[in-house]
Amino acid sequence: MTHLTTHVLDATAGTPAAGVSVTLAHLDGATIDSAATDADGRLALGPDVLDDGDYALTFATGAYFRGRGVASFHPVATVAFTVSGDAHLHVPLLLSPFAYSTYRGS
Repeated sequence: MTHLTTHVLDATAGTPAAGVSVTLAHLDGATIDSAATDADGRLALGPDVLDDGDYALTFATGAYFRGRGVASFHPVATVAFTVSGDAHLHVPLLLSPFAYSTYRGS
């Protein structure tokens, strides 16, 4: 199982956000992996295990909404987090054109 997963939900449409580009990087900026969410808004990123440290997921929210003809405020949403140990990490993103929220999922 991949160490890190995400799930992006479009709160405005009430559907999974398919095709959102996501980049996983060290907090210092070195990119580790990037891909796009699947039809269910889900994505697994990175190696099987991430070393302890600080990381960021950057979601291309502006491009996602532009592709749907919807004006938005945030061109990207970046979620920084700390890895400690080898537990699976799930970082969901609830998205709208003018706001987003996240939490540590399970």
